[in-house]
Amino acid sequence: MHHSGTGDFTSQVFFGWDPLITATVILVISYVFIVSEKINRAIVALLGASLLVLLGVLNQELMVQGIDFNTIFLLTGMMVIVAITKDTGVFQFVAIMSAKLVRANPRLLLISLAVITAFFSALLDNVTTVLLVVPITLLLTEQLKLKAYPFLFTQIFASNIGGMATLVGDPPNILIGSAIGFSFMDFVYNVGLASLIIFVITTVIFDFIWGRKLQTSLRARAHLMRYNPYEAIEDLELLVKSLAVIGFVLFGFVWGHGQGWEPGTVAMAGAALLLLLKCYRFSPEEQSHKVHAAFQEVEWETIFFFIGLFVIVYGVEHTGLLEILAQKMLDFTGDDLFLAGMFILWSAAIISAIIDNIPFVATMIPLVQATAPAFGGDDMIEPLWWCLSLGACLGGNGSLIGASANLMVASFAQRAGQRMVFLEFMKLAFPLMIFTTIIATIYAWLMFFR
Repeated sequence: MHHSGTGDFTSQVFFGWDPLITATVILVISYVFIVSEKINRAIVALLGASLLVLLGVLNQELMVQGIDFNTIFLLTGMMVIVAITKDTGVFQFVAIMSAKLVRANPRLLLISLAVITAFFSALLDNVTTVLLVVPITLLLTEQLKLKAYPFLFTQIFASNIGGMATLVGDPPNILIGSAIGFSFMDFVYNVGLASLIIFVITTVIFDFIWGRKLQTSLRARAHLMRYNPYEAIEDLELLVKSLAVIGFVLFGFVWGHGQGWEPGTVAMAGAALLLLLKCYRFSPEEQSHKVHAAFQEVEWETIFFFIGLFVIVYGVEHTGLLEILAQKMLDFTGDDLFLAGMFILWSAAIISAIIDNIPFVATMIPLVQATAPAFGGDDMIEPLWWCLSLGACLGGNGSLIGASANLMVASFAQRAGQRMVFLEFMKLAFPLMIFTTIIATIYAWLMFFR
């Protein structure tokens, strides 16, 4: 997307500072604050973005060009759709049904909740999924007088691994798909199988660590068996409308790609349609109230974090830092595509565990794009994108700050008095993450490089 006029803009930074160094310093300081969590990450990202323009590294036109609106629209649209669907009670219904199907057996419940988390993470996105599943998990474990920790730990892994399977499942995939133009089915074909294999293996491991030892009283199980899942459904008519719209959106993701429909447009259209179906019969005041309520459920903090982040990354891209880094990476890997893929996969996995995988992937995308000429064009580097997706999504499991979904789970757990300790989580999560990355390495070699 190149607008006329922006090409003539040269960074003129105040005080004669070097634009490249200025942009890099802003990026590094922003990352330090995002990781330390001393100041809300949306504030940090927006301040960093503003500084780039105020200091003259970018102008406002370039700043807007740096924002990936497809990602913003996709996230916002899906959040509105989920907000409305949530009011129907369907997610509680699914959870209670699954608890009853396994006859409230804690070992099977651990597995069934993991399956639900992975499934919804692939269709919605993993942040939204944990927002829906975790409160129900806390309720069910409380009823069964079980520690919630094994369940929450398993769900963090399930959400990141399930989310890896599709375009909309995990923010890194949304970013990659939007930047490169991959379709919903491209992700299913290329990384869906890896997601399934790794999910099955990790679930078996969790069953071995915790599942087989979970015990509860027959009384607690009997109490849970008395729950009526149908009572959870609060608005049947809205549920039918919501499911129809979600079906339309998924169809739009799969079929619309060939028609030039971007996922962001499809999600926004779905959100608008569902708002219409929900509101059209009410008075203008009521409509306004209902639209307000739906918009309030959108996580604006996440949306504005993304907006600021896109601009900060665009600052270092515009000033040429990422080209230099891409060149360094090529010097290291030579013209060996497999080596480049492994370098991206493993650095993505390890770095995504230390910093949130969203800013990391946002920084990596233009860097990987810059290597295309060396490998013979954009089509040749396709395996590198799948390596980035595998590494970033799996790396998100490595620590509590590895992915946004993990932070959501931890904050819910804390509110419920079940605090998840950073180091305790990492002691088990990091080695497991390394193990899953080894599986992904073998998968990538067999699928893309042989």
